[in-house]
Amino acid sequence: MAFTLPELPYDTSALEPHIDAQTMSTHHGKHHQAYINNLNNALSEHSQLHGLSITELMRKLGELPESIRTAVRNNGGGHANHAMFWTIMGPNGGGAPTGAVAEAITSAFGDFETFKTKFNEAGTKQFGSGWVFVTADQSGKLELVAKPNQDTPLSDGKAVLMGNDVWEHAYYLKYQNRRPDYLAAWWNTVNWNAVNERLQAIKNGQLI
Repeated sequence: MAFTLPELPYDTSALEPHIDAQTMSTHHGKHHQAYINNLNNALSEHSQLHGLSITELMRKLGELPESIRTAVRNNGGGHANHAMFWTIMGPNGGGAPTGAVAEAITSAFGDFETFKTKFNEAGTKQFGSGWVFVTADQSGKLELVAKPNQDTPLSDGKAVLMGNDVWEHAYYLKYQNRRPDYLAAWWNTVNWNAVNERLQAIKNGQLI
């Protein structure tokens, strides 16, 4: 079964003024769709892989036929990363984290402001295109990980709790070359309830 573009759980204008509607529309409908199209094309002649979820596919990256490994790494990673990205944002987001996520952040980083600073620094320092992720294990321990291009911690056997896209297509229409401004504003879109749901799923043994 071919991968398909997940619908946004909110309107393209819902994250304004922090992320503008045009960026959301292009990012979701054009960029994410292109990753899915390219991934499906790469997998089209490999029916033995068609039953795998995107998480399973990225975790098995090193086992894939060499002829499609790079395409799956780039485009499968693009699909996995963006599918996560849309779900952890939402209208009326932001503020301080709550629940188990707040406790995990305090445990790993000391406090939320320190966590945000380290996260934003990692995003600013990521050369070229890439992502900043927070991974979690089943005990709830968090780790900050930066990855180039569309690489994903899933391929390292880690579960992704949350992350931010620092490719220019994620912010250039509104912020131009001011990536630090985008990173700072992005926190106003984070849906902490959704992040808490992801943490609970990870603790339950689900790689999402």
